[in-house]
Amino acid sequence: MVHSSPSGSPRPVATGLDVRPFRALTYRQQDPEHLARVSSPAYDLVTPAGADRLAAADPHNIVRLILPGGTSGPGTAGATGPTGGSDVAVRAARTLRGWEDDGVLVRDGEPAMWRYEMRPPAGAATVGWLGAVAVAAAGGRAVLPHEDTFPAAVEGRRALLQATATDLEPIVLAHDPDDGVARLTATVGGTEPDLQVVDDDGVAHRLWRVADPEVLGSLTAALARTGAVIADGHHRFAAAQALHRTHPDGDCRVLALLTPMGTGGLRVEAIHRVVPDLALDDAAVAAARGFTVTEVPVAPDPAAVAGIAASLVPGLHGAFLVTDGRRLLRLADPSPEIRATVPAEAPPAWRRLDVVLATTGLVAALWGRTEEPGSLLVAHDVPEAVRLAGARAGVAVLLHPPSPADVAAVARAGARMPRKSTLFVPKPRTGLVLRPHAG
Repeated sequence: MVHSSPSGSPRPVATGLDVRPFRALTYRQQDPEHLARVSSPAYDLVTPAGADRLAAADPHNIVRLILPGGTSGPGTAGATGPTGGSDVAVRAARTLRGWEDDGVLVRDGEPAMWRYEMRPPAGAATVGWLGAVAVAAAGGRAVLPHEDTFPAAVEGRRALLQATATDLEPIVLAHDPDDGVARLTATVGGTEPDLQVVDDDGVAHRLWRVADPEVLGSLTAALARTGAVIADGHHRFAAAQALHRTHPDGDCRVLALLTPMGTGGLRVEAIHRVVPDLALDDAAVAAARGFTVTEVPVAPDPAAVAGIAASLVPGLHGAFLVTDGRRLLRLADPSPEIRATVPAEAPPAWRRLDVVLATTGLVAALWGRTEEPGSLLVAHDVPEAVRLAGARAGVAVLLHPPSPADVAAVARAGARMPRKSTLFVPKPRTGLVLRPHAG
């Protein structure tokens, strides 16, 4: 595919990643204890109680920038909450400039990329690179989304991006495996990291700043041979695209953590659904019109339900668990009529997804709910889903996660998964490295 250049001659659409080093903005005080106080999970994982706790931890905690209006800030609550508008975005920009003026945040003197390692308490580490990635032009295939977005949440992130002129947290890209990238990643990291912190889940985050021109040249050339799928940050990527459309002469890059698909890359977990104000008995009666419904024996206690459910989720492919926090149902054997709710013209990779059947066949067709935020909530793990179902007098739909290959196949087929369908883990820590657009 080609597009015309300003001179009228055709130019090819980029199919490989365009990554550059950047002059980072970091906290001046970089000891692990301080970074633990001022950093944060990604904005869409911060609960109202979490936002209060983070803000109280330190007057310069990054949550004051990524959620300047608390959890009513721009595009908050996993893209399901209200946006705060331009006023809170301006407040964040004013706070950011104040921190720079006071020397709380300092700018690097030269461009660099950052090797980023995330090592959980058990299991293999995920290792990638922080860089400034070009926002794909229309029709470009270098960076592919796999999920839909909420327009209001995109606008909230765009307003924050425009006001601060800074990427406050990275999106995450899963790129095609490349031997050259793997070799460079392996050769860097034998020294003490420049930044390190352990998050509340016990994940150790370690970052090495790399400014050597020869290494950077080899790394960017190797990454240019790869394409990527957005693993996390669809709303932030769409916000960067929107900002570029309205300001085409401005910065057209976004801060991204680039991780490989496969070995050394991310894991995918499901994001579960919660339908508020729906009694379990009513949900079961409606579900029985299209599924075989069986009760799973469990003690009538949320902790017991969550424990049993979590043990069953890995084997759920093609079935769902439904709970109100006290009882647990298994839905299996969808009828031909329910399978027919999945559009036949959609790509095969999309039609095979459990989250698609749950959304179209169960939630929409049998329960009459839409994907709008007030009608359908999301939960990032089983205990949260069980708790939320009980708190909202509703039911949780617990899902089997797709594989990274499933996600990549959907993206490359040009399809989009339902909003908030995947949770790639582990996640980078927000506040360790920021990217100003100027300079």
